Amino acid sequence: MKIAELRKQDIKQLHKTVLQNQKKLSDLRFKFSANQLKNVKEMHNTKKEIARILTIINEKSE
Repeated sequence: MKIAELRKQDIKQLHKTVLQNQKKLSDLRFKFSANQLKNVKEMHNTKKEIARILTIINEKSE
């Protein structure tokens, strides 16, 4: 998602998105350990997206 789209969402939706991305990251880690993951960069992108969302949540909560 783009940052502009994320900033439009409320905090509850952002928390749901973080949980979904964390679950996705967990699945990617299992696939990586089983040598089934083709695109390793996807793990990196998911981590960055989680960090972006958490940053927006912190900005909104202040």
